[in-house]
Amino acid sequence: MELSSNPGQRQTPLIGPEAAQQIQAAIENAENLTSGEIRVVIDPDGNKGEDPYHEAVKWFHRLGMTRTRQRNAVLIYINPHTRRYAVVGDEGIHRCVGTDFWKRVAEVMHTHFYAGNLLTGIIEGVRTVGESLAQYFPIDGGDNTNELPDEVVY
Repeated sequence: MELSSNPGQRQTPLIGPEAAQQIQAAIENAENLTSGEIRVVIDPDGNKGEDPYHEAVKWFHRLGMTRTRQRNAVLIYINPHTRRYAVVGDEGIHRCVGTDFWKRVAEVMHTHFYAGNLLTGIIEGVRTVGESLAQYFPIDGGDNTNELPDEVVY
């Protein structure tokens, strides 16, 4: 599932290496409580005419995010130049959380993005996703195999 939005007309900086490390740490913290997987894609070169949801879906498949055991992967896609984003979840997590959840994640991110806090918005989006993944997909019997890499994708 997804939600796309234009988080306002304020200028947002690109994510540098230090910020990428902070996002990766947020992903690792969130995934320590769940068998779910979270990826973040920062795509400043994304197709400017393409809907961010469609770009996110392309990245979702390109990164092999449909191959998790429980189909519980979530992708947060950001195009900082167009100031548009999308949140896409696989069928396992969508079945549990429904459409309103994706709206809530987008609202959390939007608030920070509009204020010019791109990094905080991404981290809060990761945290919100992680909380729901932990609720519906807790770690199974101590096995918390990391099925997908945690680093930010550019």
